[in-house]
Amino acid sequence: MPVEVVSYMLSIEDTERRLQFWLVSQCAPFLKRLKTACIMNIEKYYCSKLGGILAGTDIEYRFLRVDEDRCLLFLYRQRELADYLDRAEVRGFLMAYGYPCRSMEEVLDRLSERVRGYSCRGFCFPHEIGVFLNYPVEDVRCFIEQKGKGGYMTGYWRVYHDPVKAQLIFQAYDKARTSAVNEYLTGKCVRDIAR
Repeated sequence: MPVEVVSYMLSIEDTERRLQFWLVSQCAPFLKRLKTACIMNIEKYYCSKLGGILAGTDIEYRFLRVDEDRCLLFLYRQRELADYLDRAEVRGFLMAYGYPCRSMEEVLDRLSERVRGYSCRGFCFPHEIGVFLNYPVEDVRCFIEQKGKGGYMTGYWRVYHDPVKAQLIFQAYDKARTSAVNEYLTGKCVRDIAR
């Protein structure tokens, strides 16, 4: 996406329009249903606009962390996330990291607790967050074990297994972003794009 488009969209006065553009450009693979969830770090004053922007969609959100002026936002579709978290491979991985897999709400509470704990210690995120973002479990596991080193390539995540499949996924994500941004620039809102 041309830098001029991004600069223009992020400089406009209308905060709701600016937030919509930010959502579309950052969360396109999620909006287009290629991912189960996504995260965004937004300025606190945008938070009051989220409900209106997401009205009429099946998208829910939760704040994983709220600081003085920023919020870490986790967006998801409840049914899809519940089904994903119920997969044996995902459930087993999360249980190994202390996640109570009795309900989605408890899992998200634990994720929020872990994110806040890492923030207090000056780290970005607990690395298992990658599983919530549809990164392959084996890649997340290797990233943790190898402390972020090695791998075949880096794109939306660091790839340790099946780089051919990962490259196809990266291309699909890029295509979703281009499509979503173009739809937004022609007048569609987040609700339309997320259908």
